[in-house]
Amino acid sequence: MAKIKMIGLDLDGTLLNEKKCLSEYSRKVLEKAISKGIIVLVATGRPLYGVPEFMREFPGMRYILTANGARILKRENGFHMIYEHLLPIEDAEKVLDVLEEYDTLRDVYYDGIGYAGRAEIERIEEFYPNPAMQEYIRNTRNRVESVREKMKEFPGGLDKIQAVFKRIDDRDEAMRRLKREPSLAVTGALFNNIEVNAKGVDKGNGLLKLGEMLGIKREEIMACGDGLNDLAMIQKVGLGVAMANASEEVKEAADYVTAGNEEDGVAKAIEKFVLNEKEEKEWILL
Repeated sequence: MAKIKMIGLDLDGTLLNEKKCLSEYSRKVLEKAISKGIIVLVATGRPLYGVPEFMREFPGMRYILTANGARILKRENGFHMIYEHLLPIEDAEKVLDVLEEYDTLRDVYYDGIGYAGRAEIERIEEFYPNPAMQEYIRNTRNRVESVREKMKEFPGGLDKIQAVFKRIDDRDEAMRRLKREPSLAVTGALFNNIEVNAKGVDKGNGLLKLGEMLGIKREEIMACGDGLNDLAMIQKVGLGVAMANASEEVKEAADYVTAGNEEDGVAKAIEKFVLNEKEEKEWILL
């Protein structure tokens, strides 16, 4: 198998534990991989300023893929955009037409910042059962009176729209409706959310684009993830790794299933397939 030169890592349910923290063991493995010249980067559905500072400023981590690949940034005396593929406002309005029919907490992302309705944030416990996710949303969303009015300030387009649903059957129905729109890329990361980007935007295409910029081939890229918004990168890179806690669809698409995010599965996969310090190891393909 080709030598891995780049590793894209999802955050929630993958690299981070349920408390949204990075373990010391995982931190040391990432540091070791970076010290060996491997390009290690966060590949997330979050906006830039929704990524924890300890990951934005991780030593030696020079790139970050945000909003499911809508933006790729390089860190060099701050963050500089090197690629973007935005969702046109007219498409964003069509998405909101659907999402507003349901009881949802809606976010729009633009230029690394997430904006959410003030009234819905005040009911956050109804949408996010995990206290750590509640705290994350409270700390990273700019509160606005109207998401629809706010996005009119971004005529060039948005990074992404997402909605978290109070009722799962509403989410499933809205997902079916939105997937019928040919100009949209529709996915999700949580059991009760929908994420919408411009058609062609996904983490897989984002990693391949960055690889093209850096002269890294598809087969030299590894990706780790757990949710449906990780499926494209699991399928498109050379080595797709699913977490033990991943959805069944992601596991079936993966080349390898590692331990869960609570058991440092990312670090263990990097040790197995990238560092290989103790002995030559066999690839296990599913």
